[in-house]
Amino acid sequence: MRTSTSYISRFLLILILFSAVSVANAAAKSGGRLIVIRVANFGWNLAANLKIDGQTVANIVQGRRYDHRISAGRHVLTVSAVPNNDMRQPTSITVNVRRGGTYIFTALWDSDHVYLRPTTLSPAEMAKLGL
Repeated sequence: MRTSTSYISRFLLILILFSAVSVANAAAKSGGRLIVIRVANFGWNLAANLKIDGQTVANIVQGRRYDHRISAGRHVLTVSAVPNNDMRQPTSITVNVRRGGTYIFTALWDSDHVYLRPTTLSPAEMAKLGL
């Protein structure tokens, strides 16, 4: 009797763990992919501070990029330069993320502020960047 109870307990534990992993994978795949590339001439001593819906998610430094999954729905992306010694205002853009979509932005300078520009890359350019 004790042996069958032990097997049932183990089976239920495995079933619960499998269900938890399946739910997590489904949630991750229900959104899209967000990539933010920092241009090379952004400044060697500056990083692009990226916020999603008001929460800082990355400081993108020279030679790096932000590449993560994002939940489906409407999101506000905000970018600013750090350190912000000149008290420049951040700029924002709204993106409506759809399931399975890939959203690529480039962080750029324009005279006295930083902004995000939607980027459309060819398949060859995406392969070159490892996307």
